[in-house]
Amino acid sequence: MTLLDMRIATSTSAPAPQGAKIFDELIRSAGRGPDLAARLEAAATVAAAAAASVDAEARFPEEAFAALREQCLLGVMVPRELGGEGASVSDVADIGYLLGRACSATAMIYAMHQTKVACIMRHGGESAWHRRLLQRVVAEQLLLASSTTEGSGGGNVRSSEAPIERDGEHIALNRNAGVISYGASADGVVTTARRRADAASSDQVLVAFLKEDYTLEPQSSWDTLGMRGTCSSGFMFRARGEAAQILPVPYEKIHAETMTPVAHLLWSGAWAGIATDAVERARAFIRKASRQSGGQLPPGASQFSKANAHLRQLRAVIATALARFEAAKDDAAALSSIACEPRISLTKVDASELAVAAVMSALRTCGLSGYRNDGEFSVARHLRDVLSSPLMINNERIIANTATASLMSGAPDSLKL
Repeated sequence: MTLLDMRIATSTSAPAPQGAKIFDELIRSAGRGPDLAARLEAAATVAAAAAASVDAEARFPEEAFAALREQCLLGVMVPRELGGEGASVSDVADIGYLLGRACSATAMIYAMHQTKVACIMRHGGESAWHRRLLQRVVAEQLLLASSTTEGSGGGNVRSSEAPIERDGEHIALNRNAGVISYGASADGVVTTARRRADAASSDQVLVAFLKEDYTLEPQSSWDTLGMRGTCSSGFMFRARGEAAQILPVPYEKIHAETMTPVAHLLWSGAWAGIATDAVERARAFIRKASRQSGGQLPPGASQFSKANAHLRQLRAVIATALARFEAAKDDAAALSSIACEPRISLTKVDASELAVAAVMSALRTCGLSGYRNDGEFSVARHLRDVLSSPLMINNERIIANTATASLMSGAPDSLKL
């Protein structure tokens, strides 16, 4: 499924969503009637209205998530038999795309939440505890945060220091979490951990804790260039729960089959939304400048062609990756293959770099009007936010990690995908 052609009209202040193409496939499977597009548009409109203050105050996008809850959009990926709408990863990427055009932080938080839902949904199996959790996500519109960054391990999500401590059917986890995005505002945290004290750091499990199970002791603040509304502070995370809260599948499998591909695809959808809104502002700038000068194009018009080209490439990269994932999502061997893992990881690299390039070209199109923090053509916030994309699991780390697999893969036999 390709990204939907969604439109946001430019206003005299911050552009806000004015319409969205109907999510035909999602609506047919949802069972909630043909109102999903209206529900999504309503939430995105609220997110867009608050985006500037979320960024300026570095605060959680409360208004946007109140609207997402009101519109029942946090549980759309949960299967219908558990009360959800059975949305696919492609459907959720499209939702993140529209949210990205409205508010970067909202889109990124939504993507991270849905990645955790996907992990629980795809690997919870017949676990009664995890099935009940998914039902609660739908019924109560719970927001799940992710904790995979820890202590000196930094961005190496395949290594955990803190172990699960067992006492019969009860467990405990004390974790120095360098980052828990929107942790203070979440209803639960899904975290990696070492399987036990004597296990290797790479022998990990994934555990879901609800808010009543843990305490958060602030360790570091979140004062950053962009993505300020994700509130990705560091905490000492202390949790107690039941052994049943551990997903029954080793994290190694979850990481390869769901965590990495779903996170990278949904993040990419959010970045595409940010880039699209920046390019639309650049388009509006050129049109206004041309009208005011009797049809003469402004100096930055050539940069707009570059911005558009980068955006087309970005959408093609994401659409291709989504199609490949949807085709292989039920084939564990394919998802864990030496060809698939580096391909999906490099999709994240390509998408992040193309998103940055598109926004940079949009900035150069608008010139000073784009550089300003105020005004209808500002893309300053978009640039600051999208610059985070190569750093979320650093692109250099990904490229280094995929080097061996790339060497072992031969050249393709044709241009066909």
